[in-house]
Amino acid sequence: MKTKDKLLKLFQKHQSLKIEEIEKHLNVSRQYIHRILAEFLEDGKVVKLGSAPRTIYKIKEKKTTSIETYLISKEVNTFLNLNFLVITEIGALLQGIDAFEYWCEKRKLPIQKTLEEFLLTYKKYEGYKDTFGLISGLDKLKSTKELKEIVLDQIWYLDFYAIERFGKTKLGNLVHYAKQGQNIPLMKMLVKEIEIPLQNIIHQYHIDAVAFVPHTVKRKIQLMDFLEKKLNLNLPKVKILKMDGFISVPQKSLQKIEERINNAEHTFSIHESKKFQKLLLIDDAVGSGATLNQIAKKMKAKKVAKEVFGLSIVGSFKGFDVITDV
Repeated sequence: MKTKDKLLKLFQKHQSLKIEEIEKHLNVSRQYIHRILAEFLEDGKVVKLGSAPRTIYKIKEKKTTSIETYLISKEVNTFLNLNFLVITEIGALLQGIDAFEYWCEKRKLPIQKTLEEFLLTYKKYEGYKDTFGLISGLDKLKSTKELKEIVLDQIWYLDFYAIERFGKTKLGNLVHYAKQGQNIPLMKMLVKEIEIPLQNIIHQYHIDAVAFVPHTVKRKIQLMDFLEKKLNLNLPKVKILKMDGFISVPQKSLQKIEERINNAEHTFSIHESKKFQKLLLIDDAVGSGATLNQIAKKMKAKKVAKEVFGLSIVGSFKGFDVITDV
């Protein structure tokens, strides 16, 4: 019996296994086990849960109900692989048609009809992107009556955090679970998703410095710190400090925009002596963009940059949608 078949039988018996357990049962090298598991993951035979050193591989559950027969073109299949991602309640990451099937099954929705509706909905939201694939949040920022002055020269999102009916987008899910779960593999996925669009912005708009908005919630592994370290932008980085009062108040916990503006005005500090022409201010998720606007105000007041552009991985669609869960 081939090692692959032995491993499948082992999964059928134990359901979930660690690398150490597989190594013990099969008496083959760890490198070979990883190679077989990579094939199983690609074929959808198993799912990977957790991260090293506590990774568990679990056999993919067979569907208890029959899945409808549906038609899907090669183009649509590619589109779903690029744009649809689900993280299940047990922490499995699904992408593409597997993710869409799972999403429909959970809601008892017909796949073919729902897929057609998803494509139409996605097309609607794609219409907000410019030729560079960026969504401008400047008009929404200007319509925020609580803001006395718009200082940002532009603010973009790479995608919306969530869309109607279908909930979080692929980037929305990655930001949410990477940040909340302090999950390094998901953070690495985010880096791959955003590094090319980010480099394009830097090139197209002649950015000569960047700044990363610091975290406001204490976590052992911080998403923004990880992005700052791994993106390798090769540009000067302007440091933004977050100063807490007697009690630390996370920016995302504030429900009113006036509170967020006030918090940003009094708790963010810029320490930089160099002068730049165009600075890109990077955040993970924004509602109205008011926080970025207040930081940009401080940047310009100190003459750190003549122009300040804001970029968020994800942003809310309309109004002041406070993204409180990231």
